[in-house]
Amino acid sequence: MRITPGSPRGAMPRRWAVTLLLAAAWPLFGAQRTAAQGTLGDYQRAERLLDWNTTDLLAGVQVNPIWMRDGNRFWYRNNTGSGYEFTLVDPVRGTKGPLFDHARLAAAMSLANDTSYIPYKLPFTTLDLVDSERAIEFNASRKRFRCVLATYACTVGDTLPNVNRYVGSPDSLREVFYSGYNLWIRNKGARDSTQLTTDGGKWWSYGAGETGPYQTLQARGRPQPPRAQVRWSPDSKKLIVFRQDYRTVAHMPYISYTSQRPQHFSQPYALPGDSIVPIPNIHVIDVETRRNIALNISPRPNQLNLGGSPIDSIWTPDSKKFRFHYLTRASKGLYLVEADAETGATRILARDTARTWVETNPQGRPSWTVTRAGDVIWWSERDGWPHLWRFDAGAGAATGVATESTRGNDGEAVFDLARPTSAADPVLKNQITSGAWATGDVFFVDETRRQIYFTARGKEPGRNIYYAHLYRTSFDGGAIELLTSEDAHHNVRFSPSGRYIVDTYSQIEKPPVTVLRSALDGRVIRTLEEANTSRLEELGWTPPTVFSVKARDGITDIYGMMFLPKNFDPSRKYPVIDHIYPGPQVGSVGQWAWGTGGEERALAELGFVVVEIDHLGTPLRSKAFHDNYYGFFGDNGLPDHIAGIKQLAARHPFIDIDRVGIYGHSGGGFASTDAILRFPDFFKVAVSGAGNHDNRSYNIYWAEKYQGLLKKDTVRGTDNFTTSANQTMAANLKGRLLLMHGDMDDNVHPAMTIQVVNELIKANKDFDLIIAPDRAHGLNEPYFVRRRWDYFVRHLLDVEPPREFEIRRATGS
Repeated sequence: MRITPGSPRGAMPRRWAVTLLLAAAWPLFGAQRTAAQGTLGDYQRAERLLDWNTTDLLAGVQVNPIWMRDGNRFWYRNNTGSGYEFTLVDPVRGTKGPLFDHARLAAAMSLANDTSYIPYKLPFTTLDLVDSERAIEFNASRKRFRCVLATYACTVGDTLPNVNRYVGSPDSLREVFYSGYNLWIRNKGARDSTQLTTDGGKWWSYGAGETGPYQTLQARGRPQPPRAQVRWSPDSKKLIVFRQDYRTVAHMPYISYTSQRPQHFSQPYALPGDSIVPIPNIHVIDVETRRNIALNISPRPNQLNLGGSPIDSIWTPDSKKFRFHYLTRASKGLYLVEADAETGATRILARDTARTWVETNPQGRPSWTVTRAGDVIWWSERDGWPHLWRFDAGAGAATGVATESTRGNDGEAVFDLARPTSAADPVLKNQITSGAWATGDVFFVDETRRQIYFTARGKEPGRNIYYAHLYRTSFDGGAIELLTSEDAHHNVRFSPSGRYIVDTYSQIEKPPVTVLRSALDGRVIRTLEEANTSRLEELGWTPPTVFSVKARDGITDIYGMMFLPKNFDPSRKYPVIDHIYPGPQVGSVGQWAWGTGGEERALAELGFVVVEIDHLGTPLRSKAFHDNYYGFFGDNGLPDHIAGIKQLAARHPFIDIDRVGIYGHSGGGFASTDAILRFPDFFKVAVSGAGNHDNRSYNIYWAEKYQGLLKKDTVRGTDNFTTSANQTMAANLKGRLLLMHGDMDDNVHPAMTIQVVNELIKANKDFDLIIAPDRAHGLNEPYFVRRRWDYFVRHLLDVEPPREFEIRRATGS
């Protein structure tokens, strides 16, 4: 498949390429291997650069505004480097100052709870302004505090549960909660409650699912009650609630071996090829009459989630209708649906289908919004690039009529699965944005001026194509205005009023600056915070260098980052370690913004060149770029990594192309094992954590999206997933492979690692394995980090690492 370059302007300016000027010409055979690294001092320096140890060394890096009721003012919690302060900003008055007197509040809290609190190390991160902003409420020390700001008098409530299970109504009079597979309602704070639904059951409950195996184990069989997935109507008279039928879905088993009598757990888990999969739906419940309507949604949804789905309210302001989107199986279709809250009738407002898969905006924000006038703003890759389109919400296609949820003879609910009443397509008004660049998130829609504020990447010539900038255009398309002129990645947050923008911008090499902007013209009103990284730099920390190389096709530009050790010596040879996350939903680099570098930066300190590359098949560029290895998971972007590392080695003689290692977790665990088995002559060492090594054993939502529906070849006894399964290549292993997996991983089942182990044993291969007892998917613990470091030091540097070096987390991290 030929991939067109992701940027219409070809290669980036020379200043983007990594160019290190060496003092003398490089001798043909004179390069020395790295002087002994991997020492105790290297480990100690690397440990200090891990994220959990660097947070308190930074100041002013992160500003997350919490907007207040007037829609303009906001407060945020700022890291000062020696503690945290709560800051209040009033853009209308042009003021900025403390949200409260930190010393007086700490004293009042200490008196109320008979505990000593430190003013700029208060034990809470968020709060609620109550009583017309005359008081604040917050959770601290597992209790609920209420403090009056005029007098700084605090009262302390009862011990709090870990989860707030109650979902309050907009009028603040009632709250709904989940219990015993059903929904209950009560007056706010009351002890008496009324049951709203009665036909909920195990694996088919209202508003919540069963606790997963790992959580159940951690809670010793008594997990906290979950918070119901419901959305109140604006008039507080109705609820919409998520319900998913798992009753007949096959289960995956898990065993915890750490007790004298091992414990067995299971959960329903649909795999590619399964004909019985979870069926999601939405019910509308009238809280007064208890009337319960189950929607009839056609075509059948495969993924539907009320949690944070829309950019605006799910409900229309008059409480008569609500909107949601869903994906069909294998993500072949994406549908925006409007439902009538009284009848349950639904109609399609916008939709996309694709031969590969339909993306729902990989930046994470919703793909749509609907204006009061009936315009649907729709994010889509239908013309080959991510762009915005406008549909007529008043001309959607009817899809069916729902009936009340009733109890049949078997005690289960019965639904009318009527066929669609119309096949009419949603009406397209116009394409709003277009061009060989990628539109990102819609952040605000000004319906009065008929303007849309959105981010985009790759539009500005000569800039990093992954940096997001903020733009504005009209509903009809046309002129596009750049509102953030700085050459940087912009993380923007709009005030509810639409008048102000909090913008944190940074480059990979330059730390963040947070400013307050006017949405009218993008001008900077004031600087809120400028990051101070001096304490981090005192440790010898330096940012990575951005580079550009050609992909496997020799045409397409791809980009990555390179980390060098503090004591880098260009006259020596360094092994290279490739940190990979193959996506396709995200790339190895992740967010292209300033960061401390985490483990990649720390790992370099041990004596390595560490690289991350966003290969063909990762998002934020064209649809063709993203689709690159659809249908063949085994690609994993690895040909691009090999091509890129070879180009870097040709540019930089300090890179030892004969000593290449690779590591990753989850999808990266799959890719790193794939790398050392599929390209055993290039990758010499691999460390793989919790890899989904055979996606026939992974969940349908991810596996089918990128590989397609499972298709069996009855003649050969294989299927379209077979050639991507790592265990099929076990006999290829030449280098050193360390596999790690948690035995209670209820995301990526440990069976996938065991299947690889089984085939490695059959092939008489040497390998290393760590099974982490009672661990879930993350494995983000110091022990596993250290074992990864040791493996590379021992097998790439050929140095024995410090024995059982103990990595410690900073207090509170």
